[in-house]
Amino acid sequence: MILNTGARTDTAQYYSEWLLNRFKEGFVYTRNPLFPNKVTKYELSPDKIDLIMFCSKNYQPILPRLHEITNSYRTYFHYTITAYGKDIEPGVPCTDKSIDTLIQLSKLVGKEKIAWRYDPILLTKTYTLQTHKETFDYIASKVAPYIDRCIFSFVEMYKKLATNMPEIIPLTEQDKLCIAEYLGKTAQKYNIHIQTCGTDGDYTQFGIHKSGCATLEILGKANNCQFKEIKHNGQRKGCHCIESRDIGAYESCPNGCKYCYANTNHKKAKVNYKKHNPNSPILLGEILPTDQIIQGNQKSFLKHSLHQLTFFDKI
Repeated sequence: MILNTGARTDTAQYYSEWLLNRFKEGFVYTRNPLFPNKVTKYELSPDKIDLIMFCSKNYQPILPRLHEITNSYRTYFHYTITAYGKDIEPGVPCTDKSIDTLIQLSKLVGKEKIAWRYDPILLTKTYTLQTHKETFDYIASKVAPYIDRCIFSFVEMYKKLATNMPEIIPLTEQDKLCIAEYLGKTAQKYNIHIQTCGTDGDYTQFGIHKSGCATLEILGKANNCQFKEIKHNGQRKGCHCIESRDIGAYESCPNGCKYCYANTNHKKAKVNYKKHNPNSPILLGEILPTDQIIQGNQKSFLKHSLHQLTFFDKI
């Protein structure tokens, strides 16, 4: 099973103690977002987890204890660093601090396990095409020696964006082509492998690879192991990634990013954050007497039926 810790909330930044406690105790519960009384239990022993995926905008809180996970599990890290300031990402560190933390993370886990995410790309009167060009070049010049690849995507125009971010300017196809062309040329300049995420758009003419951001090929290469050759169904339309199981919760990330798909509004997330108990087996609140607990399906994607012994396992 591929365990995802960061698709619904920024666990590494805000819930790192809880996450480490879950691995220490060896299990975790996650509440079904559509049917809240249904709770799934996952075993977290290394023989049950093929790999742990992280996605965060600030790994600083978990860095001192990250070895408690990386010493026993295969891992891969997505690090989001964008062009936006506190007006759009109020809970996210400034660009230079984020770059410094990425470098620290890379030195701890190795560049082959880190993908820099420059997404979602959106336009406002403040964040123009030129702003994206200048910022992308600056970040790329700093992080190129410390990453495996760069992943970008264009913002999806969810209905709630009209309320949460009325200042957004819809991207035209010409805008997308202009941005993709510049990102492709810049990535080539710094020798960065660059690819799209969550889109069926084809920008290969600019040297941009068309691939899922979390495929078994990428994860296996980063961890010196072999996974089965199976179809990647993705998590949503336009996604080409391998399926994973997320242990986070929607409406729980205090970052307050205006474009966030996982939060309806920042106030609700802040209220839910207060329900968090780092010693609870579930991210928000506690397990209730009315909860229906089921054991999650934890099928392995490793090439061999038994837990494959690799160079990683021998360390």
